[in-house]
Amino acid sequence: MTFPDPGTRFFEFSWAGTVFFAVTASAAAASPSTFELAAVAVSLTLFFIGIVTMLGAFFIAVNRSRVDAIGVGGLYFGAGSTPRAVRWHLLGATTVQLVAGIGTASIRPFTPLASGTLVWIFGIGMMGLWTACYGEFEPTD
Repeated sequence: MTFPDPGTRFFEFSWAGTVFFAVTASAAAASPSTFELAAVAVSLTLFFIGIVTMLGAFFIAVNRSRVDAIGVGGLYFGAGSTPRAVRWHLLGATTVQLVAGIGTASIRPFTPLASGTLVWIFGIGMMGLWTACYGEFEPTD
C-alpha cells in the first residue's frame, strides 16, 4: 500500500493498529474464552494511545494557533486542512475501527468486548496528530 507524504509513519501505525484490533476483536467474538483478554488489552491500549495522541495534537495545535486559524473540525477530522488521500487513509482506518468495535460488541453484547467501541479514539487521535503536524490552515488575522 502506498501512503502519501509527509507523515507516512502515521498511516502505517494507524492501519497496523486497525488490522491488529480487527483481528483480535473478531477472534474474541468467535472464541471469547480464548481471545477475549487479548482483545480487551488491544482495545484499551489503542484507546489510551488515542487519548495521548489527541492530547499531543491539541498541544501542537495550541502552539500553531498563534499563526494559524485551527478549528476542531479541521484538526481532528481534516476538514479543509488535509489532502484527500490523508483523510481517506486516516478516517478510513477510523471507520474500520468503529465498524469492527460496534460489530464485535453487537455479536457479544454485555461482555468485555464492548471495550472495542472505544478504539475509534485511536483513529481520531492519529488524524489529529497528523493534521497538527502537517495540516495547512488559514493564517490568523
